[in-house]
Amino acid sequence: MSLHPIVRSISPPLFAILLFLPALAQQAALSIPSTGFPGLDEYRASRVSIYSDDFGQLARYREADAALAPPAAGESRVVFLGDSITDYWKLPGYFPGKPYINRGIDGQTTPEMLVRFRQDVIALHPKALVVLAGTNDIAGVTGATINEDIEANYASMAELARAHRIRIVFASILPVHNYTHDAEESFALRPRERILALNKWLKGYCAKNRFVYLDYFSALEDERGMLKRALSDDGLHPTDAGYKIMASLAEKAIQKAVAENRAR
Repeated sequence: MSLHPIVRSISPPLFAILLFLPALAQQAALSIPSTGFPGLDEYRASRVSIYSDDFGQLARYREADAALAPPAAGESRVVFLGDSITDYWKLPGYFPGKPYINRGIDGQTTPEMLVRFRQDVIALHPKALVVLAGTNDIAGVTGATINEDIEANYASMAELARAHRIRIVFASILPVHNYTHDAEESFALRPRERILALNKWLKGYCAKNRFVYLDYFSALEDERGMLKRALSDDGLHPTDAGYKIMASLAEKAIQKAVAENRAR
């Protein structure tokens, strides 16, 4: 096959560059703007296919949700919705015999949780829902986000839950620490003042709307206002000791929410 005269006039090196341009354009289209934090940049780059193909990660629990039987008569099913702190929490070990369902996904932010809220919460018909979210929003995992947008997403979850007679428990965002080298970037991404501001808003929002507020922060912070060193190795995710404290608090909050559900 003969080449077009214009193509034949291009020198081989330039022709090779032109052939390579589409690949460069595709790579540029898939790149994510730098946040200035190398670890976060690497993490966000690793999730390009998720952000473009399944933003809410509906595929993660789709089969498990479909296979789950409806709650038995008198069963007080509870769904735990959240990010990696919930995802890594092996609920059966901390709540033995309880019909508690883990629907946490590593790295998620509140807009992602809203995308899967109907599938992973409403369709499971729980009596109560425990939401632990917001730390990744503050960190900018899915992009820079102001507190007002996070608050709006909390409110949307609450309104959806209330419309479906699900009692919602809002857990405070956990404190973080930078006592180890591995924790330094994660800590820098989550300013204490933003965590405190969102927790204050959550507490007030729950009081105003008669929702249950679950205060993990106060139980996990040290004298410096940071996550106790013994309760986290990486400054963000709880150790077994941390989860044990959280489990005790969560159980009390759940019982309060379930009792309120029955009284309605």
